[in-house]
Amino acid sequence: MSSSLNCQDTPVTCFHCGQDVPKGVPFIANIKGTAQPMCCPGCKAVAETIVSSGLEHYYKYRQGDSTLTPDLSGTELPSTIQDELKLYDNASIQQNFVVTLEDDIKEATLVIEGITCAACVWLLEHHLVKQAGIEQASVNLTNHRARIRWHDSDITLSSIMAAIYHIGYQGHPYHPDKEEQLLELEKKRSFRRLGIAGLGMMQVMMMSIALYAGALQGIEEKFEIFIRWTSLIIATPILLYSARPFFTAALRDIRTRHLSMDVPVSIAIGGAYLASAWATYTQSGEVYFDSVTMFTFFLLIGRYLEMQARHRTGRAGNALLNLIPASAIKLVDEQEILIPATDLNIGDIVLVKPGHTIPADGIIVAGYSSVDESALTGEYLPISKTLNDHVVGGTINVESPLQLRITEVGAATKLSAIVRLLDRAHEEKPAVAKTADKVASYFVAAVLITAVVVSLIWWQIDPKNAFWITLSVLVVTCPCALSLATPTALTAATGTLRQHGLLITRGHVLESLATATHVIFDKTGTLTEGNLSLKSTHLCCNTDAKTALEIAAALEAHSEHPIAKAFRKYQRQTADSLHVELGQGLEGSVDNIVYRIGQPEFASALCQQQLTYSDAPNHSGQWLLLCNAQSPLAWFCLNDQIRKNTQQTLNTLKRLGLNIQMLTGDNSAAVQEVASELNIDKVIANTSPKEKLTYIQKLQNQGAKVVMIGDGINDIPVLAGAQTSIAMGGATDLAKTNADAVLISSDIERLTDAILLSRKTQFIIRQNLSWALLYNLIALPLAAMGFIAPYMAAIGMSVSSLIVVGNALRLTKLVRRNPVK
Repeated sequence: MSSSLNCQDTPVTCFHCGQDVPKGVPFIANIKGTAQPMCCPGCKAVAETIVSSGLEHYYKYRQGDSTLTPDLSGTELPSTIQDELKLYDNASIQQNFVVTLEDDIKEATLVIEGITCAACVWLLEHHLVKQAGIEQASVNLTNHRARIRWHDSDITLSSIMAAIYHIGYQGHPYHPDKEEQLLELEKKRSFRRLGIAGLGMMQVMMMSIALYAGALQGIEEKFEIFIRWTSLIIATPILLYSARPFFTAALRDIRTRHLSMDVPVSIAIGGAYLASAWATYTQSGEVYFDSVTMFTFFLLIGRYLEMQARHRTGRAGNALLNLIPASAIKLVDEQEILIPATDLNIGDIVLVKPGHTIPADGIIVAGYSSVDESALTGEYLPISKTLNDHVVGGTINVESPLQLRITEVGAATKLSAIVRLLDRAHEEKPAVAKTADKVASYFVAAVLITAVVVSLIWWQIDPKNAFWITLSVLVVTCPCALSLATPTALTAATGTLRQHGLLITRGHVLESLATATHVIFDKTGTLTEGNLSLKSTHLCCNTDAKTALEIAAALEAHSEHPIAKAFRKYQRQTADSLHVELGQGLEGSVDNIVYRIGQPEFASALCQQQLTYSDAPNHSGQWLLLCNAQSPLAWFCLNDQIRKNTQQTLNTLKRLGLNIQMLTGDNSAAVQEVASELNIDKVIANTSPKEKLTYIQKLQNQGAKVVMIGDGINDIPVLAGAQTSIAMGGATDLAKTNADAVLISSDIERLTDAILLSRKTQFIIRQNLSWALLYNLIALPLAAMGFIAPYMAAIGMSVSSLIVVGNALRLTKLVRRNPVK
């Protein structure tokens, strides 16, 4: 049924929300005995709950789809909408986007429609925190997501969403598929508005050139009337459609008594249009339809470019959720049923085959295997798992089939917690962004007051030109450039770093990286790869090294264990009769001779000897023993390798003026070997987590700006205590939680990219703010004195905004490193 619904030539729309159903999406809900297509699990869950609650009349009496319009601000919500919002109080619907932090405290992630600028974020945050029961509300201007924390006994989620609607915005439960649709819909609407404004502007500009030429050389009245009315007709759809978002936002801001840049923009566009329309109708005065269309077009270009940068960042974050598989094998009466992973519930029993990804958090109820948890824990060796052990969704089953009982689904899983952690970055604004927001807010009020004063003065001096001069003041001083200066640069830089493997999870990172003085590294898993490779071979009898390595490779041939990869290049054949002893090693037959490889105790038991690690040639690295039934054959030393390009990266960081140090809890000879190879002069070894934190705090108290890079549980205190902390991609989930950024690519060169780009970001933000303020300080007096016509003001304002956006888009490319070898 699902394939038939999605393989039609014509687009299939979601029965619940009315949006297009992406190709290949299998979600279907049974409404009154008919299978209806759904675009995402959220719509499917809501639709099924509507039916099970006896509210089918909602679909009978609703008008259009369930996408709500922003015209609900300040009014009582219709009963059908109230009924739909109340469905979000259902626990089964909340499980995909609501997490319970404590007994009475819940947290949800919503996608907000209708946000246009930083003032919208301010309004939403201040309005929500005033609601009884809401503990915290933060809105991300970059991806338009809101993170809301509330006391469930004091306020319901439906009441929170209703509060959002009452001030003119729309809230949707966050889901990557749903957000992708909203982003695509926003892009299409913006492009249509931009296209209509562009085409109309070109036509009106041609008409205006004729009017200006006619004013200088003379023009017949009938042609002038024709051109004016034609310009009015062309400008009208631009005003009613292309410029509609400005008027909608301005009305919302006026109702909520909060000023944003949409207010002066709307006054300027609307005022110029109405005055020009009156002049056309009465055949008196000048018309400025060219200013109306040009102003609208250039402002839409700036917002479109800012939207594109924001969308890139949002999609980069959504890609992280790809760790969770799309489907799961559910066991019902010992029958295997393939279902969407989002349909799993707590208590379900699922089968996870070798090589498959675990679909949700759970407990093993049958089977034993090794699980690769490197994506979440940083442990590069698969962990042995048996009955009653916990496993995490997004990790990979390596060896044998497992049956799991699901314990956490949706927003409560560990992976979802990490995704929420990554969304934290833009919620915490750096100091420069807060300053810019505050300045822009005051600037709007100052512009409106100035416009009123200028209007009154010119009404006394020259009433005929008072309106046009006031219009020029409103247009030329629109604080678009000032509002875009900081968020556009931060969005572009953050998106660029995400695309190249560095996820920023705190708002201050770009600012603090730019001013860093010390970079301190952990050793294992940070400067080194955390992957084992063969370092040396020590023979115990007359067997040659080549033969010993080929035997070991034959035993490890079918294993996906990281140890096996160290022998892969020596493989010439495969062993027979293999037996895996989890956590110990392998036993198999090569050329009819039985061998064992693995832990010294396990392998030496084959030849009736008692060998341990203390019998290894030395105590650095990880040792494996190969034995046959007669005697030990060879010791293999596996060791961690220094990450690729680490030396080059450290040299570049030193050239940038940074002090490089190593801070590790390891006390083996490997510490000095790594430090010597990488030319690290300052090494502090054999330190406890507490000692690491004390050392970092001492440096910071002396004025150092410290960046700490680590990956293990022992690094958590120092990551939390450092001014700026970065967790490696293979770090534990706790380390990521306490870090300010996550190096998901584990490519240490990206640290250099981040520092260079952060310095460039701060420089570009200062450039943008300086330009925006300088432009307004120069343009305002000129406009107030009547030297700038409205069309000139429109061009100036638009060019100013485009300069700021274009300058910020320079951050979409990494800064060239110019490495030092």
